[in-house]
Amino acid sequence: MCCTTKTKCHQGRQLVLNYKLSMLSMLCLLISKKSIACQSTSVSSDLVPELESKHVHIRDPEFVKKAIEHMMKDGAKKLQIVADFDRTLSKYKHQGQVCATCHNVLEESHVMPDFFKEQATALRDKYIPLEFSHDLTVEQKIPLMIEWWTSAHELMMKCLVSKDSIVQMVKESSSRLRDGCMWFFDELHQHQIPLLIFSAGIGDIIEEVITQQARMHDNMKIVSNFMDFDSEGKLIGFKGEMIHTYNKNENAVHDSDYFKRLKHHENLILLGDSLGDLRMAEGAEVTHMLKIGFLNHHVETNLKPYMDSFDIVIQEDESMDVVNAILKTILGQ
Repeated sequence: MCCTTKTKCHQGRQLVLNYKLSMLSMLCLLISKKSIACQSTSVSSDLVPELESKHVHIRDPEFVKKAIEHMMKDGAKKLQIVADFDRTLSKYKHQGQVCATCHNVLEESHVMPDFFKEQATALRDKYIPLEFSHDLTVEQKIPLMIEWWTSAHELMMKCLVSKDSIVQMVKESSSRLRDGCMWFFDELHQHQIPLLIFSAGIGDIIEEVITQQARMHDNMKIVSNFMDFDSEGKLIGFKGEMIHTYNKNENAVHDSDYFKRLKHHENLILLGDSLGDLRMAEGAEVTHMLKIGFLNHHVETNLKPYMDSFDIVIQEDESMDVVNAILKTILGQ
């Protein structure tokens, strides 16, 4: 074989060898990246195994891990909770049936006249699709929500709702707190962790649901639409400014000293079931915040925007198990 032929064969073998080495290097890099990715997706499970559940989605596992670690280090004394009520602390479904929200409690009641139920249902059917529409901006939704709440409140006043009837209406309603909610309330109270319940619902009904199905404690504050009764206990209006889904950053709590008084509680867990709930804690001076969203329905449509906005998304779960597991970890239990 001549030198030229030997040289060409050597060069050919070298090219093949270089190609194989290149492919091997790329394969090792892919395996390494995959290993890091796998480690990243389960990084929070070492602290809270419940975060590995299939119905729990985490946008940035490393961020969640670090936030929980900081909260563990600081403990109860620096923690505060801000939570929505309807579909967040209360269930979306119970035994396969959709549960009542605050406003639904009145619609379900035999105490209320038929015209109220018909008109309230018509209002809900008109405005709910608009509230959850992805084609409308928040700015476009705000006047629609004001229309809805104004019409609903005016309709209630036509029915001469009495203060005493609220107890019975809640008792007979399908409203249910999430499984584990009583433990959640009691544990926060035991450790004197402030809980702000921020709701666009009806404050009187929220208080009554919690009183009947769990316990109201002195560390709990409810900011909502509270009914105003006359001396005979008849509904004559609502107190203060209206709270709807998309103005939870503008209410009196943000103008008050609530968050200022809690500035040493620099770790905050926010619980909500809608994108409007993300603004509940605006004004709070915090170092670390975990935003946890309950995705109760229309998962295929809503999962991406929820994942883009919340740190943790809990899908179609009627319990507080994941939240309680995080709380136990923070408290070192």
